[in-house]
Amino acid sequence: MKIHTLQGGIFLLPKRLKIALLFALIAIFSAGCTAANPNNPLPINPEGGIWDKFFVYPLSWMLQKSAEFAGGSYGIAILIVTVLVRLAILPLMVKQMKSSKKMQELQPEMMKLRDKYKSDPQRYQQEMIKLYQVHQINPLSGCLPILIQMPILLAFYHAIIRTGEIRSHDFLWLQLGAKDPFFILPVLAAATTYLQQWMMMRNSPATAENPQMKMMLYLMPVMILVISVTLPSALSLYWVYGNIFTIVQTYFLYRNTAPVGSTTPKPKGGKTK
Repeated sequence: MKIHTLQGGIFLLPKRLKIALLFALIAIFSAGCTAANPNNPLPINPEGGIWDKFFVYPLSWMLQKSAEFAGGSYGIAILIVTVLVRLAILPLMVKQMKSSKKMQELQPEMMKLRDKYKSDPQRYQQEMIKLYQVHQINPLSGCLPILIQMPILLAFYHAIIRTGEIRSHDFLWLQLGAKDPFFILPVLAAATTYLQQWMMMRNSPATAENPQMKMMLYLMPVMILVISVTLPSALSLYWVYGNIFTIVQTYFLYRNTAPVGSTTPKPKGGKTK
């Protein structure tokens, strides 16, 4: 089994390896499900396994210390920790932005290739990979921030359920360890997810041209809505906070970049001649 690494950091993984990695991730995440049973959650063991020691306990500790700083409010503590987490992965977002800008500069060439090989999709994909190689672009760079956030999201769930002070805390109309009774947060989570994805697609030619990503623009918010309805409101609150942070971040990172489909870069200050 070979893993082909192309210039520019593009990895082509064999299908079997992809499936194996997927099952490995599922196994890791499933291992902690019994510990976070809402009816009988296990206490967090800071000296326990890798999951508790390096993921759950640090987040629980950060939430408790942030709540002390915020006058005992765990709702504000979640905001503080969310900002800290997003700032930690900001370098990855900046790298993603640079890759996206490079792809936007290549958009005319990409359009030519699409028109030239519209009757031969396989050849089109091969030529696109060659183009990415020449310009040292990794079209999958946008996936890394999302992948990193998945274990963080699961660790947040564990920290909330397995920390009694957070689970029983009231914030606004919410009990953080229970579902949102009015479904306000799930709707906000879905809406901000859609807006975040729309802004990213608007500034990413490769994503905007991908039919699967276009489908995910609508499918992902629906999935978030369904999941948020069943989860503790603290997790939905974290998701909304994170989406708002990303929306603001995306605006400032891309504000001088022309949207997909535009041929004239947007000048500083937002004015056009």
